[in-house]
Amino acid sequence: MEYDYVIVGAGSGGASLAGRLARRCPEASIALVEAGPHTARNLFVNMPLGVAALVPFRSKRNYAYETVPQPGLNGRRGYQPRGRGFGGSSAINAMIYTRGHPLDYDEWARLGCAGWAWRDVLPYFLRAENNARGASAWHGAGGPLAVSDLRERNPVAERFVAAAREAGLPLTDDFNGAQQEGIGFYQVTQRNGERCTVARAYVYDAARPNLHLIADAAVLRVVFDDAGRRASGVQIARGGATETLHARAEVILAAGAFNTPQLLMCSGIGPADELRAHGVAVRHDAPEVGRNLADHIDFTFNTRVRSSETVGYSLRGGARMAAGLAHWLQQRRGMLTTNVAEAGGFLKSRAALDQPDLQLHFCTALVDDHSRRLHWGHGYSLHVCVLRPASRGTVTLASADARVAPVIDPRFLADARDLDLLVDGARLARRILDAPALQAMRGRELYTHAAQTDAELRAAIAAHADTIYHPVATCRMGGDARSVVDTQLRVRGVTHLRIADASVMPTLIGGNTNAPTVMIGERAADFLAHARRAGSVTAAV
Repeated sequence: MEYDYVIVGAGSGGASLAGRLARRCPEASIALVEAGPHTARNLFVNMPLGVAALVPFRSKRNYAYETVPQPGLNGRRGYQPRGRGFGGSSAINAMIYTRGHPLDYDEWARLGCAGWAWRDVLPYFLRAENNARGASAWHGAGGPLAVSDLRERNPVAERFVAAAREAGLPLTDDFNGAQQEGIGFYQVTQRNGERCTVARAYVYDAARPNLHLIADAAVLRVVFDDAGRRASGVQIARGGATETLHARAEVILAAGAFNTPQLLMCSGIGPADELRAHGVAVRHDAPEVGRNLADHIDFTFNTRVRSSETVGYSLRGGARMAAGLAHWLQQRRGMLTTNVAEAGGFLKSRAALDQPDLQLHFCTALVDDHSRRLHWGHGYSLHVCVLRPASRGTVTLASADARVAPVIDPRFLADARDLDLLVDGARLARRILDAPALQAMRGRELYTHAAQTDAELRAAIAAHADTIYHPVATCRMGGDARSVVDTQLRVRGVTHLRIADASVMPTLIGGNTNAPTVMIGERAADFLAHARRAGSVTAAV
């Protein structure tokens, strides 16, 4: 059970790293270790509309975490679905492909992350991408990750875009092109009407003999050598037994913004007082492990309509769904190719801003409480989120056993500026909802029809807002000594240990986080390949 590299977590960062590194270094043996199952042949993963069955429930493919009670949300516990299985959250998400704004990455560089400005990261986005629109200055072709336009658009999503035009808002045909600002249709990580998980793109469809896939193996901790500073492997639990996977070169954590800091802390790297409180011997006092948690807080308008064009629960809708399933199974076409969140956009709360600070997701179904609350009938949902929230939270230990869920506290709306901006976003969203193209459907808002004043909107937000699934920054990258990893993703205080997932982002980017996490995995592969060929020391500087 010895490999050159042991990668923990087969999500967007881990799978892209593993696939690219296996190709770059064919002489190296690589173990990709995942707590969950394989997903290559799972119907609900491969069928795009399967997202409706994967997100709401705890299963072997979804950790379905909860937060601690949130004062800013009337004391409610937030819901945090996270992918568990090959592909990670790319196997259960809405498949939206956005990169954020170029200025986000220039801000990373300004904060001390040299080599992570937009000009530095764009080549990795292009390398990863196989865009159905073809290669251009903004898009790549021939990369592993399939990116395409939806095969079929729901007519109600077309109405949404028309309503935005009627409301006087800008439109854009490419959120990853020259102009992010505007309303339009999202591109998705799909290939020929099927979901393209990052594991499918980099691991399953590009299998290599030096890449070893280990499923259903819970990593308990990182193992260090006798001197206690060099990461030499990981301890795993599978099949009722505990064993160690040894790494001759490096260990890389890619377990995500919640589980990566948890694993570091269970391995003795984290805030010393917290580790001691759970009986964990302190290997390196790293106060920022598990700190700086940032996530997109999201508020939803749900509108019930009589039209059965939307995805919904009714006798007529059930008949359409059955016919749609047959169509999808035979031709990979039809209504089941929808990602539900077909359209949306990026808007500015104030015209003077140099980049959008709000994002919309328009869903062709009633997505209420993460689809955990089902409604008979049909409707649509319009989500609005704050792109760069000021609130910061934490991930801490509930137990020294990494199999026990960590304690997640996003501290949503702890900073009053986030609530103010979300109210502004709700008013922008209302302009679209009130435009003729959507008003012609004669819908009725489920919870928010009476929320008109700022005070009423604030109360509605506190009662219904929650995450839109983009937690980052719990193992912050930086050039300063307090950052958890350096700019080559090496963990400070120890050697031969790196992180390659969304936890290293120094700030939350202005968009969906799957594509940026793939970019991080791609960059990590280059760092490792260069270090291998140079024979350089794998310690943070």
